[in-house]
Amino acid sequence: MNLKITDNIKEGLLFQLSNNVELPFELTLNAIATHYAVSITPVRQVLLELVNEGFLTRKKNGRIERKTIPATAQTTNFQKSTKPNIDSNLRLENEVIHYVVQLSLKNHTDYLREEATAKLFSIGRTIMRQILSRLEGAGFVKHVARCGWLVTQLREKDVSDYLEIREILELKAMKLSQPYFDSNELTRLLNENITSDDPLLLSLNNDLHNYWINRCDNKYIQDFFNRHGNFYSAVFDYVSLEEKVMREMAQEHRDILEALINQDHPKAEKALIKHIRDQKLNLMNHAAFKKLHENS
Repeated sequence: MNLKITDNIKEGLLFQLSNNVELPFELTLNAIATHYAVSITPVRQVLLELVNEGFLTRKKNGRIERKTIPATAQTTNFQKSTKPNIDSNLRLENEVIHYVVQLSLKNHTDYLREEATAKLFSIGRTIMRQILSRLEGAGFVKHVARCGWLVTQLREKDVSDYLEIREILELKAMKLSQPYFDSNELTRLLNENITSDDPLLLSLNNDLHNYWINRCDNKYIQDFFNRHGNFYSAVFDYVSLEEKVMREMAQEHRDILEALINQDHPKAEKALIKHIRDQKLNLMNHAAFKKLHENS
């Protein structure tokens, strides 16, 4: 998990809670994740930390509520500024990615204009152009001279083709990287995928995929995922916001990692194949994707 993301969310919430500022969202996983344009996983971690630190309280029904902090007890670290010191570039780019993925799911075919899109995020056109340029390199959009930016279309055939190649290359990456596996690292990844029935304890960590892709020592495999993986990973992360899907994916991650820890490589490969193929099923069963193809 990106520590900057959790730090930014926690800092923003701490400022509002410590100064008794009215929250611009409900204290639910989905509402906070939507506000910060991130997945539920980092939000869950932050809420658990704030409960343990006494800024939030958890009711018997699982709902999270804020505690009113007297003015004399407010955190002095936040009295020096009127807003949290958030890494705005990281958050802004995540918000744009979230926006583009939603447009893809809606089969958006109009050109994105830099000026109009910049106004949506209350930023300058130059900054928006820089963000879109980076997203183009990651496969989210394509620039057309004198027209604007086209959002990558989420066609079912493209999803199938990508997952077919991904399965072949990721299996190869896992085999090539096996001599470099560290049992302690695999155990850490296992412990960060939790299939609890408690929504706040449920946790999904996707770092295992990059773990063997980065260690496979094959630049062509790595190039494929660098070129094409970012867009589809963002789409699949968006789908995994649903609690049921997150729990199923976390269990599949655990199946892969437990097999690797036990050095049962055939079982790990079988579990990885199932996990990758389930990505398409999860996407096709998502309400937005169904609606997209009902109207196409």
